[in-house]
Amino acid sequence: MSTFVIIGGDAAGMSAASKAKRDDPDLDVIVFEAGEWVSYGACGLPYYVKGEIQSLEDLVSITPEEFREQRDIDLRMSHEVVAIDPNDRTVTARGESEVVVEYDHLLVSTGAAAVEPPIDGLDRDGVYTLSSMSDGKDLREYVGRARTEGTLNQPDSGPACRFLDDCNGPVGIVGGGYIGIEMAEALAGNGFEVHLFQRGERILKSFSEATSDAILDHLGEQDVAVNLNAEVEALAGGDGVEAVVTVDGRTPVEMVLVGTGVSPRTDLAEDAGIELGATGAIAADAYRETSHPDIYAAGDCAEAEHVVTGEPAYVPLALTANRHGRAVGRTVAGTPTEGGGIAGTAAVKAFDREAARTGVLDHQRARRVGFDPITETIDAKSRAGYYPGGSTVGVTLTADRDSGRVLGGSLVAEYGEGAVHRSHALVGAVTEGIGLGELSNYDLAYAPPFNTTWDPVLTAAKVLDGNR
Repeated sequence: MSTFVIIGGDAAGMSAASKAKRDDPDLDVIVFEAGEWVSYGACGLPYYVKGEIQSLEDLVSITPEEFREQRDIDLRMSHEVVAIDPNDRTVTARGESEVVVEYDHLLVSTGAAAVEPPIDGLDRDGVYTLSSMSDGKDLREYVGRARTEGTLNQPDSGPACRFLDDCNGPVGIVGGGYIGIEMAEALAGNGFEVHLFQRGERILKSFSEATSDAILDHLGEQDVAVNLNAEVEALAGGDGVEAVVTVDGRTPVEMVLVGTGVSPRTDLAEDAGIELGATGAIAADAYRETSHPDIYAAGDCAEAEHVVTGEPAYVPLALTANRHGRAVGRTVAGTPTEGGGIAGTAAVKAFDREAARTGVLDHQRARRVGFDPITETIDAKSRAGYYPGGSTVGVTLTADRDSGRVLGGSLVAEYGEGAVHRSHALVGAVTEGIGLGELSNYDLAYAPPFNTTWDPVLTAAKVLDGNR
């Protein structure tokens, strides 16, 4: 019997385990997971903290018992793999005791860890990150304490509510990316006074400038204080955090969420001599195989090829992890399957706005790989003008001037008005490498409650094609 060992029990790892076992029931599949949770939706954590999702268990797709009893997967939780030996083809894991397991195929899906920026005071009480279920539990408990009367003098109540008697502020968020924006909504939605600090000149920097500006304006409408070009130097205080310190001053806070991105967990792979790529994540070929035969890498620890640039890229997102893990499972079970490239497609909700992006929008990056980029932004109605409701959809398109090839796009609209779903047409265009003329001829669905006759995406393609 062949043995498939998997390190990491979240999206990539459990997708690989399930698909491999489904395609080859005789395969011995062993999963080592260092933590207490598997197969969970980390992207839902901000909404759990906010209170829209009531239980952490609601974020779990498949329980450990289901993996073991229904899918016949040997899932070993609270087991940390501490070594890979490619020569002996073994992994060493530590749980209640140390075990050494031989493998025929191995998947490294160790995920990513929250970036710890060089800021003094990250270890103070009241400083949080949000990259795991445990992080989400801690933040939900903080919100719960802050909204419960009579906790101020209880020794076990934690660092909440030192400054305001009503326990509703102020709090700081370091980082203006996905987590920062989503947590601004979660905390403001619970009555906190939110101060967001972004090191650069705009939030959501992978989106278009027009999209970023639209979200920035909306955050202001929701009374979120956004500080741009605000390099955080320290999180000051005693045992607990009391202020965010930047070059421009000191902002009193009772809690700080640090959401400055994630970095791939590669130590285990590096120690085994597995090559890293240009991005710093684990390098893998089209089939997700690493520099060592029969050792694969997938998920947030690995890089992948970008469909526009053809270069390695590190974009840790849930669909990529699931898709690449499933491909590895098929390959190990006997059907070699490519994992597919990535376009960097992503979406974010900010209060009553939604935004999406895909492909390459940055002109400098596009020029580096030989394109002559041009960009146009248009505003168009989300529904037929005579149909009640609706609003404006902002569409930014970037294309190559000479060929007209669509390189990337960014959209923003009121929540529920289709910015995210409209982005799917752009994903197809970017992935297939089609031109603006072809995109403008896409036969997109039309009905007055959903869009105009010429969908905003089609209108943007026509305008940009006419201006190049």
